[in-house]
Amino acid sequence: MRKITTLFASVLLLSNFTFAQAPKKSSSSDIYHSLEKLNFLGKALYLAAHPDDENTRLISYLSNNVKAKTAYLSLTRGDGGQNLIGTELSELLGVLRTQELLAARNVDGGSQFFTRAKDFGYSKHPNETLKIWDRDLVLSDVVWVIRNFKPDVIVNRFDHRSPGSTHGHHTSSAMLSFEAFDLAGSATSYPEQLSQTSTWQPKRLFFNTSWWFYGSQEKFDEADKTNLLSVDTGIYYPNLGLSNNEIADVARSQHLCQGFGRLTSRGSETEYIELLKGDLPEDKTNLFDGINTTWSRIDGGKAIGDILYKVQENFNFKNPSAHLPELIKAYKLLQNSKDKDWKEDKEKELLAIIEAVTGLYLEASATAASAVPGESIDIAIEAINRSTVSMQLQALELNPDEVVIDGTPLKNNVEYKNTLVLNVPASENYTNPYWLNEKGTLGTYTIKDQELIGKPETPRPFHVYFTLNIEGEIITIKKPVIYRYSKPDKGELYQPFEIVPAATAAIKDKVLIFADGTPKQITVLVKAHKDAVEGSVTLAHAIGWTIDNPTQAFTIAKKNDAQTLIFTVTPPSNQDESYITPVVKINGQEIARELITINYDHIPQQTVLMPSETKVVRLNIQKAGQHIGYIVGAGDNVPESLEQIGYTVHKIDPATISNASLKKYDAIVMGIRAYNVLPELKFKQKNLLDYVKNGGTMIVQYNTAGRWDEQFENIAPFDLTLSNDRVTDENAVVTILAKKHSLLNFPNKITNDDFNGWIQERGLYFPKAWDKAFTPILGMHDEGESEKKGSLLVAPYGKGTYIYTGLSFFRELPAGVTGAYKLFANMLSVGKSTINTDKKLND
Repeated sequence: MRKITTLFASVLLLSNFTFAQAPKKSSSSDIYHSLEKLNFLGKALYLAAHPDDENTRLISYLSNNVKAKTAYLSLTRGDGGQNLIGTELSELLGVLRTQELLAARNVDGGSQFFTRAKDFGYSKHPNETLKIWDRDLVLSDVVWVIRNFKPDVIVNRFDHRSPGSTHGHHTSSAMLSFEAFDLAGSATSYPEQLSQTSTWQPKRLFFNTSWWFYGSQEKFDEADKTNLLSVDTGIYYPNLGLSNNEIADVARSQHLCQGFGRLTSRGSETEYIELLKGDLPEDKTNLFDGINTTWSRIDGGKAIGDILYKVQENFNFKNPSAHLPELIKAYKLLQNSKDKDWKEDKEKELLAIIEAVTGLYLEASATAASAVPGESIDIAIEAINRSTVSMQLQALELNPDEVVIDGTPLKNNVEYKNTLVLNVPASENYTNPYWLNEKGTLGTYTIKDQELIGKPETPRPFHVYFTLNIEGEIITIKKPVIYRYSKPDKGELYQPFEIVPAATAAIKDKVLIFADGTPKQITVLVKAHKDAVEGSVTLAHAIGWTIDNPTQAFTIAKKNDAQTLIFTVTPPSNQDESYITPVVKINGQEIARELITINYDHIPQQTVLMPSETKVVRLNIQKAGQHIGYIVGAGDNVPESLEQIGYTVHKIDPATISNASLKKYDAIVMGIRAYNVLPELKFKQKNLLDYVKNGGTMIVQYNTAGRWDEQFENIAPFDLTLSNDRVTDENAVVTILAKKHSLLNFPNKITNDDFNGWIQERGLYFPKAWDKAFTPILGMHDEGESEKKGSLLVAPYGKGTYIYTGLSFFRELPAGVTGAYKLFANMLSVGKSTINTDKKLND
């Protein structure tokens, strides 16, 4: 993120976009907007399956126009998707997409929840989805979130009545919501939850429909709309200088890893909402019509509302601090309310407004980004009152053990500074994403603490409590310990303060392929997270694998420095798969996790502790050819995987492609979605096909149908029609259609056993029609479907060979799937006759 545009900056101020805990800086218009939200006591829950499924237009409309407290419940964290901006996949992609959702909510004004469900990949039917997810477990999580958030209205993104017509996760999310709507209010449903929460019955359940769900605009126009509500989500907010759709588009653009960056839009936009359960509102433009959303709905609320409605009606934009006496009075009355849930919500909102009207700035910043259990670290305290309001800082408390009684007056615009010492307990847990702390199943994360279920992030362990006397009222404001710093090329930055191990170790490659019995030297990088660390690293391994000197000592003087240890690993003589784990030992403590940093400009920096293990695979594999040209598409780890089995891979800049430049390669491989994301290929397609015509082998991995420049007539030398066909069951039976084809016999014999152990899926976006020049090699299908023969197509063209494949090599090779390596080596070897040729590359 090189710069913040004026529009984006405005949205950040509106929404308290954090850039990793950066404090909110509110204008008078922002304060007024917050006051409007404070005075609306209604909640809406939007519900779907994945990050980026949410309708940001409706979420922003409910939050910023209706002023409802609005949340999005995404059943998964998007772990099964792809990544257009980096290499994070699976659990790490889930962490990235979690933060992108939080960034989106910080823009559109919503909040965020999750269940324990994993995004295990595309699913064609909810029956499959709910079996893998553990239907009852995920349903209980939906009920839990409803009982804790207590929404008046719930809006489903998808239709529960259309199983099999779309992604199984989508339909499942709607089905679970439809059922949870009633279960949440029943004391006999999941009664074990009621010791920590209470039952709650929402008033209405809606489906956020559109003409698309009806099949066409014409069918939608003709449909019975008795139960439909409609709202204009293109409304303009004069106080903010923004339209709702502008805010929504900026929120949507936070999903950068999925390629959802977009232009902002303006103008009227109609959203349709179908009532599924509850009473139909008389006003069909108001989801909350007939629901009491005033202060009178809570115990003691009328008196509070009498004060706050007047503040809103007579708001002083020039001097918001003039309202402080009324805000303090309302705060005192709120403390007497017996309505626990609304009291907690509104107290947070009211305290934030009190901070804003006084220009009060409170911060607790550690002097380093992380600390180790048992370590002490300074926390810099800053407090400043930027108003004429009488204010005194009475006490500072840093959990768990330091209290400073200060009694310092906070005079107008006079900065107060102090330093507290945080003594991190030796028993303190590491600040890891909580859902990754235990080994989960294929479909769900394992979370042992019920209170954590639903939360978007791990709660911060350390806070400073600022006790203030404001106009005679004692108020305590809680601030998390963060890390604030600056970089010359980026300016002021904020990131979470982390608790990490004293040292961690990692092997760079997560899969190591041994194509024969030759030993390999394995590099283990040990990184210190405190000064003066001494210990040892032991490479734990399975029987059959041999490691020379498996335990080695290390000494690292400075925090963040690293030391490299070299181990020699010899594989067994026979084909085998196993794992090697570097275990750090320091003063009797063993640490078998590696520290991974996820750092992008649009989200806070994330520190993740994952099991430090590398899959080791002994293959009996042959190959022909040596030098492979690779044109990177949307991003994958296939080049690194091919290097593991001895190929020399050269990444090609499309701009440099010419007939002469391609002659030196034994094969050309197109990365996933290359034609979708590299428009310059339209100028280089002739060169690539000439390469094939002159005797080369070209492998094109999957692309999504129709998502390339219109000037492409075809991505193949013959007619080839891509489709949405896919086989999502990674264990689906594979039929070998062309048993005698060289691709299945040279240099490795491919059998059905080579399709064992695949992960997540067989493949995606298979062609559905092709010229007779192509030979289909494999057949496969999901349960209940017809056989798909387009997963691997081979055609001779001129003197060479063109191959199109939708098989998910981009997942299988980095996962060390042995059969996938053998099959890819055979594709690269098509047209060759000699095993293990080593042509010298002449640049």
